[in-house]
Amino acid sequence: MTVPILRIVAFILGMLGVALVPPFATALACGETASAWAFAIPLAFSLPLTAAARIGRRRETERTIDPASAFVAVGCAWVAIGLFGAVPFSLSGAFPGVTDAVFESVSGFTTTGASVLSDVESLPRSVSLWRCETHWLGGMGVITLAVALVPLLGVGGFRLVKAETTGPEKGKVTARIMDTAKALWVIYVGFTALEAGLLMLAGLGFFDAVCHAFSTLGTGGFSTRNASVGAFGSARAEWICTAFMLVASVNFALYFRLFTGRVREMLVDSELRAFLLLVAVAILAVTLVELPEYGSFGRSLRYSAFQVASVVSTTGFMSADYAAWRPAAQLLLAVLFMVGGCSGSTAGGVKVVRWTILAKQLRNDFRRILHPHEVVTLRLNGASGREDFVPVVASFVLAYVLLVLATGLAGTLAGLGVTEAFTASMSMVGNVGPAFGALGPTANYGALPAWLKWFYSLAMLAGRLEIYTMLVLMSFLVRTAKDVPYKMFLKLPRRAS
Repeated sequence: MTVPILRIVAFILGMLGVALVPPFATALACGETASAWAFAIPLAFSLPLTAAARIGRRRETERTIDPASAFVAVGCAWVAIGLFGAVPFSLSGAFPGVTDAVFESVSGFTTTGASVLSDVESLPRSVSLWRCETHWLGGMGVITLAVALVPLLGVGGFRLVKAETTGPEKGKVTARIMDTAKALWVIYVGFTALEAGLLMLAGLGFFDAVCHAFSTLGTGGFSTRNASVGAFGSARAEWICTAFMLVASVNFALYFRLFTGRVREMLVDSELRAFLLLVAVAILAVTLVELPEYGSFGRSLRYSAFQVASVVSTTGFMSADYAAWRPAAQLLLAVLFMVGGCSGSTAGGVKVVRWTILAKQLRNDFRRILHPHEVVTLRLNGASGREDFVPVVASFVLAYVLLVLATGLAGTLAGLGVTEAFTASMSMVGNVGPAFGALGPTANYGALPAWLKWFYSLAMLAGRLEIYTMLVLMSFLVRTAKDVPYKMFLKLPRRAS
């Protein structure tokens, strides 16, 4: 099993090296010599990996990629991606140490958007572009992109994509997984180009528009400005970002069905309807709570809609300091930390579909108490009898809550207050980015101890891969570590008697 996994990781890193070309070209164009070398070195190292990964028989790879191996391969690939993405950060000198570079890279690829930097405007343009590009790559999925471009693993590609994508129900929108991956990425690229164009019409320069389009569609939140989107002071830009943050929070498979004429499948989707209702109620509630602060309904709606979209999509952009808002508004936003977007989107969090399933099951249980002889069933997307999802969702939510509590405990052990530790744990596992208190939207994670940054990096990876992938990977590493001494002992030469 080890050889196919190493081959997959090598191929993914080789493909990722191609993504270094735009920031490398930007560094050359802007005369950023140190940054150019920072991208050239990993770029030169990554290219041979693609060729090396192709060596070997394709049929052998197909036979050896079982479901467990797919989870391990995806987990290993994402750990390697986080480390590989940190190389340009570290070599450029923009980050003080390896720990900060890895934290920023993992935060980027997992679309968390938590930064250790206090002055992003001082970054070289090439490094700033790479930060935002990591969001865009990690949003739809690096492995999904690799499967879309090159059918390296054949039948094993679907298992890899399933291990990387989010949500309790994962399937294909086309007959072949390669075509599915291509379709999703085409839609993703189209939305990105559309938003970049609209932001330019709203007054942003080409560089800022592209970077913020990367971060918005990837629901990451890295910005080229210290004050995030609020730095532009443009209501049009904020409304554009608000709209596309919500667009990115919807299952991209639904867009494929919409564009192929299957509108009814989109309209009956239970998760989408619950998501739109949740967003509408949250925006209205926060708008009314903050109305005295902003003086007019329109102005309150502008900032409230932006922050609700930013939090529920787990993007983490900022147009106002919500940490200074009224406690009721802060509580509403904190609840959205645990909700997240839709399954199959680029957003993080528990996902709306899981809360929808649990809410429907709660309603059915209540009806059984009131009417013991009534036959009730759980309906999802217009289909009845979907009770099989309940134990799967319940176990995931339990694992999610336990990880949030463990991450919060780690924060308190590092000296954070309860508010900062708990909201930071929800932010890390939910891939939101900013938290509350000392880690609010106007602050950063740079002052945290190194060990906590590594812990948070693992929490971000676990949240992005929906926990189980990292659990399978850790189980694999533990089993491997136990077997190594035993296997080494068996290979020792026997002494002559």
